Amino acid sequence: MERAEAGGTSTIFTVRAFFVALGLMEPKTILWIVISIATAGYILDQVLDWLNLRAMRRDVPDEVAEFYDRDRYLKSLDYHGVRTRFSFLSSAFSFAVTMLMLLAGGFGWLDTVLRTFVDSEILLSLAFFGVLALASDVLSVPFQVYATFVIEERYGFNRTTPRTFILDKLKGYLLGAVIGAPLLGLLIWLVMQIGPGFWLWFGVTAALFVLFVNVFYTTLILPLFNKLTPLPDGELKSAIEAFAAKVNFPLDNIFVIDGSRRSSKANAFFSGMGRRKKIVLYDTLIDKHATDELVAILAHEVGHFKKKHIVQGFALSVVQIFFTLFVLSLMVYNESLSFALGGNQHSIHLNLIVFSILFAPISGVIGILMQMLSRKNEFEADAYAREHYDGPALAAALKKLSVDSLSNLFPHPLYVFFHYSHPPLLARLRAIERQEEVYG
Repeated sequence: MERAEAGGTSTIFTVRAFFVALGLMEPKTILWIVISIATAGYILDQVLDWLNLRAMRRDVPDEVAEFYDRDRYLKSLDYHGVRTRFSFLSSAFSFAVTMLMLLAGGFGWLDTVLRTFVDSEILLSLAFFGVLALASDVLSVPFQVYATFVIEERYGFNRTTPRTFILDKLKGYLLGAVIGAPLLGLLIWLVMQIGPGFWLWFGVTAALFVLFVNVFYTTLILPLFNKLTPLPDGELKSAIEAFAAKVNFPLDNIFVIDGSRRSSKANAFFSGMGRRKKIVLYDTLIDKHATDELVAILAHEVGHFKKKHIVQGFALSVVQIFFTLFVLSLMVYNESLSFALGGNQHSIHLNLIVFSILFAPISGVIGILMQMLSRKNEFEADAYAREHYDGPALAAALKKLSVDSLSNLFPHPLYVFFHYSHPPLLARLRAIERQEEVYG
């Protein structure tokens, strides 16, 4: 225990030493460190995508042929190949724009221009990030349109209309203005008024906000984009309620979401914390699965609740919030960071840009650890569904979901390590079968 604590303390001191050392560096040196980190991250992502593309198998193994006919399987390979090659293009464009902004001092130029119109530091930061967010979104719209209305349409997934696409954009802007802007404004105000200790105060605020979203997401946010209707009485509702009563799951309401408005892909989840939970089923899921398969999917979600995965995830996210803000407190007052981006004076928003890039490697390591934990939790939830409901029904549901969504059955292990929050399908099926041998 003492060694673990010493290791954790050593890591914090190492991180602190690095970011404090930035204050002794020349702005040009800082800029090249930023460019190097951004470039390394881009190259890593492209290599992982390339490896994942090369890992796809054109043969259909016996264990796959049982539920995936060859034509459908080859279509899934084509789908993932098209998506990956398109991501190479979109990522290259995004990287090129970022490099141009860094090398040409575009961020500093925008700060200088906005200062001629805005005096308040808080309003200046809001305007700065507002312009960047809008410009970034406008530049990415052609890629989003092509991905949605060409690629997803070609493979039969797209149900989004141009009207829905535009309305989603406008609603996203509205949420950013109503929620994002006040939170950012509060952060800037705390940085200016409280000093280096701001991270504790904003950490509490951010943690409470995450808790609020977890509790009220289905009630307040989701209805802005989708229609939720109570699941009508019938065989499915009775089966779900019977299972919930059997395992003492605190079920509040069962809703059906009109996911088919945007995609033919299916999903299910439950929301809420505390004793009352809401189950949400996609209409596309109900249309394609038998009752026992749907209950098995929900049994998996209940497994997350019973195994305390939701509380665990919330606690870890709070720890991550406080750690990130602590590291930010080591950098946000360093005027050299602002100069590195071409600024003429210390600017909190310019420092936030530098921080987001310099913190990326640390964030990446944290992300890998969280993905590993998530994959472990998925196995545990599968085991719970098998033990308390029906393993074959869960396996059948997972197979059907995989076929319908043209999922990649043979992702590269490194790609899984870095990016997968769920284990690959075949690994989950083998684990369920092993559970069958143990409990059957």
